[in-house]
Amino acid sequence: MASLGDIGVSAFINILSVFFFLLAFALLRLQPINDRVYFPKWYITGTRKSPRHSSRGNFVGKFVNLNFKTYLTFLNWMPQALRMSESEIINHAGLDSAVFLRIYLLGLKMFIPITILAILVLVPINVSGGTLFFLRKELVVSDIDKLSISNVQPKSEKFWAHISMAYLFTIWICYILYKEYDRVAFMRLHYLASQNRRVDQYTVVVRNIPHVSGHSISESVDHFFQNNHPDHYIGHQAVYNANKFAKLVRQRERLQNWLDYNQLKFERNPDKRPTRKSGFLGLWGERVDSIEFYKQQMKDLEKAMASERQRILKDPKSIMPVAFVSFDSRWGAAVCAQTQQSKNPTWWLTYWAPEPRDVYWRNLAIPFVSLSIRKLVISISVFALVFFYMIPIAFVQSLANLEGLEKVAPFLRPVIEMKVIKSFLQGFVPGLALKIFMYILPTVLMIMSKVEGHLSISVLERKAAAKYYYFMLVNVFLGSIVTGTAFEQLHAFLHQSPTQIPRNIGVSIPMKATFFITYIMVDGWAGIASEILRLKPLVIFHLKNMFLVKTERDREKAMNPGSVGLPETLPTLQLYFLLGIVYAVVTPILLPFILVFFGFAYLVYRHQIINVYNQEYESVAAFWPHVHSRIIASLLISHLLLFGLLSTKKAAHSTPLLVVLPILTIWFHKYCKSRFEPAFRKYPLEEAMERDRMEKTAEPNLNLKAYLADAYLHPIFQSFEDVEMGEIRVDKNQSHTTTFNQMSEHNTPSPSSPPHYVYHYEVEPGMRTDW
Repeated sequence: MASLGDIGVSAFINILSVFFFLLAFALLRLQPINDRVYFPKWYITGTRKSPRHSSRGNFVGKFVNLNFKTYLTFLNWMPQALRMSESEIINHAGLDSAVFLRIYLLGLKMFIPITILAILVLVPINVSGGTLFFLRKELVVSDIDKLSISNVQPKSEKFWAHISMAYLFTIWICYILYKEYDRVAFMRLHYLASQNRRVDQYTVVVRNIPHVSGHSISESVDHFFQNNHPDHYIGHQAVYNANKFAKLVRQRERLQNWLDYNQLKFERNPDKRPTRKSGFLGLWGERVDSIEFYKQQMKDLEKAMASERQRILKDPKSIMPVAFVSFDSRWGAAVCAQTQQSKNPTWWLTYWAPEPRDVYWRNLAIPFVSLSIRKLVISISVFALVFFYMIPIAFVQSLANLEGLEKVAPFLRPVIEMKVIKSFLQGFVPGLALKIFMYILPTVLMIMSKVEGHLSISVLERKAAAKYYYFMLVNVFLGSIVTGTAFEQLHAFLHQSPTQIPRNIGVSIPMKATFFITYIMVDGWAGIASEILRLKPLVIFHLKNMFLVKTERDREKAMNPGSVGLPETLPTLQLYFLLGIVYAVVTPILLPFILVFFGFAYLVYRHQIINVYNQEYESVAAFWPHVHSRIIASLLISHLLLFGLLSTKKAAHSTPLLVVLPILTIWFHKYCKSRFEPAFRKYPLEEAMERDRMEKTAEPNLNLKAYLADAYLHPIFQSFEDVEMGEIRVDKNQSHTTTFNQMSEHNTPSPSSPPHYVYHYEVEPGMRTDW
């Protein structure tokens, strides 16, 4: 079990890592060659130009910053990150980014008073207990345990202080949560009210459109909404199953990259034509000219794409029972999106349409019947993943208990007992190993969420974040606390009384404080510092710049600013809230480490949001209710585990008072849910009507049909350059058509027949185009 000395070694290693990462970042960001890696946001907004252009007369100056005065202020990024106000961040990066930063401020507001009070009141009480001093011969006791509730003698009257603090901390956390929920809800409503017109405010996505014999999907949609929403319905856009075509597009992009690479290689060395083998992956076969090989591959692929395009246009099965339906007012769209459309509740399912950048086109082609099956399969898969991942987690925990490792492998004892190695193994390796095991999980869970069939990227990320949170709750928190292998844990939980589970886990909580301290330092200190260095994007940018970049446009593509990464960052944040709330009463010495994380992470992510990240969608803080709910869940978990822990201390007079806490917490959560959550789920008809009146007064001649025409047409039409434009050209002056997409499933265009009016799709800047 790690001692204070081991914690000190871990702190030294992690602080050294933080210093190294920050120093490397401060120096690398000053170099002109790295400017697009560390300031891509400003290049995207068009307000920054490469400093390499100003060094044309100096070859070295294009790559290295020769102005040595700038090195004296290499830490000025910190005050610069704090200079931009919240309203400026909203205008610069969106409301999602601003609310994401507020979560870190919430952690600081919540834990600064709690930390001060807990250390001043609870730590002296715990130290004066003296129980572990008398039991040090029977138990393996660390110095951290002497600062925890474990050091208080059973039946002690001192437990009244812990219970009082539990009540005080809960009241404070609920108060801060209420104020923050109120503030974020106001920010969301204000943002929606002050925004310019957006296409998703007038559009509803409809799923599970019933098949009517003898009628196309477009005809069915048109007929249904003309009958049921006659005053506000103005048209719809059909959805095409273009997933196979999308694979061909991605394949073409890969071939184009290889062709560009070989042409660039030949341009640099004209005396030697690049060659490759014609077999699979160039591993075998006849050696051929690479440029000609990829040109021929491109020609063959273009033929396949042309054939697939024609199939999509002609095959009635390519049109899916999904449509984007548009209305002439926000009020009409709100009524449709928030009401049941049919007597059969499984038909004509309506939802608010996500903004065009947020649509995940691939999942629109999933049949409604398969969605329930997919969700069931993914739920089982997530459970299996969470459970079987306990095996490597249990191995990681064995590293923190070297006594057990010595029993299993006694030949390692001489090495393990060396002071430096022992401190390194107990103070640093467990947290690092757990961080490595968790690295690939967000990608796996995101794939699972995509399989479930959600329609928007924002929902996909929230679902992936929920899975990751449950995973961290079970494996990182509970799995780190409960001893034994995964199968022993499952057997114990299944064969013991449910009332014993909080008791058994509560006993183990103080003993694992040292592990969580090391984990916080590795993940929350060094991990956050590595985030600002952006080592992976830096290496990839320079590799692309070296081999693939030929034009300024290629260089912009190579920047890859990325986004905040909510599927990973939100669950991690929620884990720190859980650790802080649970250990506030049990082992308060853990709280300063969490405070350092919240303060440092706020500074780093503020800098990244201002200068780096380019959020690919705007959900208007739709993730906030999930953050609030999981902090409430952390409160409930802390109450149950403290109840179980005190029951082992035989505090029979004081422990029953804890029963009131979860009841009050649940009541508070239900109140907040009914008071604030509708602002995140519904659009008030009063607000919609007011916005419509203002718009009609300001723009009485506004042509909404023309404005909405191209908004949700499938991105497949971007790639129809060689198709007859009569098939896909927009004619916004056509007044005889009601729907945006008059392509019949049974009538395909021919040279002798009039063209079908299908709106041409043009990509908005920054719009996501994968499907």
